[in-house]
Amino acid sequence: MPSVLAAVMTAPHQPIELRELPFPELEPDSALLRVELSEICGTDVHLQEGRLAGVPYPIIPGHVSVGVLERIRGQLFDVDGRPFAEGNRVTFLDVHRTCHRCRACLIDKASTRCPRRKVYGITYGVADGLTGGWAQYVYIKPGTICIRLDAPAGGSGSPADGLGSREDVKGSLSRMRGGSTASVSSELFMAGGCSLPTALHAAERAEIRIGDTVLVLGAGPVGLSCVAFARLCGAGQVLCIGAPDARLEVALRMGADKALNFQTGRALSAWGTGFQRDACGTGSQSVGGTGFQPVHEGGAPGPNACGTGFQPVTCSTGFQPVQECTEQQRLEWVRSLTQGRGADVAIEAAGAPAAVVQAMRFTRDAGRVVIVGQYTNAGDVSLSPHADINRKHLDIRGCWGSDYSHFHRAVEVLRTDYGRRTWGHMHSQRRSLGNLNEALDEVAHARSVKLLVTP
Repeated sequence: MPSVLAAVMTAPHQPIELRELPFPELEPDSALLRVELSEICGTDVHLQEGRLAGVPYPIIPGHVSVGVLERIRGQLFDVDGRPFAEGNRVTFLDVHRTCHRCRACLIDKASTRCPRRKVYGITYGVADGLTGGWAQYVYIKPGTICIRLDAPAGGSGSPADGLGSREDVKGSLSRMRGGSTASVSSELFMAGGCSLPTALHAAERAEIRIGDTVLVLGAGPVGLSCVAFARLCGAGQVLCIGAPDARLEVALRMGADKALNFQTGRALSAWGTGFQRDACGTGSQSVGGTGFQPVHEGGAPGPNACGTGFQPVTCSTGFQPVQECTEQQRLEWVRSLTQGRGADVAIEAAGAPAAVVQAMRFTRDAGRVVIVGQYTNAGDVSLSPHADINRKHLDIRGCWGSDYSHFHRAVEVLRTDYGRRTWGHMHSQRRSLGNLNEALDEVAHARSVKLLVTP
């Protein structure tokens, strides 16, 4: 009898095992998806570390995936009532069985807190079937909502080529309002992966206004997507604090104006000016009193910009990057770029508890703070309710998960020129099912921007 190859997480702190599992017997109105790509995200690292409650190990990770509908039993429709057919290329909402009957769904209008919801690759286990993307096939259970990635019937289906600038945001927004008919490649969608709906939800919670200065803490996939959505929402200036430099360079390409490496004190600018802290504390003129020194004068990219639109900071000033940039120095960097006020909006996407307090402190009085990076309990943190929250008159909002609307709109963004060009900068690498132990270690230690799984 034929079987399916899957990578199974048997328990926390145990190596991933390759197993052969049986094909499912399809229930009415279900389908079998042949997986093209899945991903390795921070959630998968948390799963391996045992930091999530209610996980029914053994599981097949990979909660966001794309593939081709190989078999359909009964009927499968999209949200517009159009039927899917075998051979269609789709992704699907990883959240399943949201009840739309409980208090969270009907009264609180917070379906991401529905107690009955299940999540592919996280709260579905091997006992539930092929329910994760780290496998050759995924079982699309009845009631799972799919999203087509190919162009709808009658559409052009021809995505634009190249990775352009951010200048076409207005035109892309106009085309989004009228609906787009372009295809979304599997690799482009998975380059964003689960960060797309999560970051879109965070930007929605932030209520970003035209002209706002938005600070994003964290330069992982969620932080990078937050940068892009902040720009798409009309932010006048987008700042990013994170590490390492390779991720910050991607942040600049995806919409950040300036970025700061909190590990080294090194800053980069999208327009050709880099800043580097005076490691000796003397002998340099600081910018805005922050202790950051300009490395390249003027607004044009330097000769070594490599066509990226920004000039990476070098050590041409004679000062070496420091070991770590203190919280005070980060605050001064933000204030130097906001006329001493702080950011209008701060989005915490770092996952470190300390980043939550820093987001509050780096935000102006009466500003808005969105916390999206605290998906697991990483510990407690100290703060002053008076100084950090009440006296500042801050609006602080949590952001948990995503719902179908965030998935749907994220795909619509990727159908636009802006979406293709922006998320096209989030370069991904591929790993096979047999190399996922090493891949998890890569993600855990931020040695890559995005890793995809190819069954």
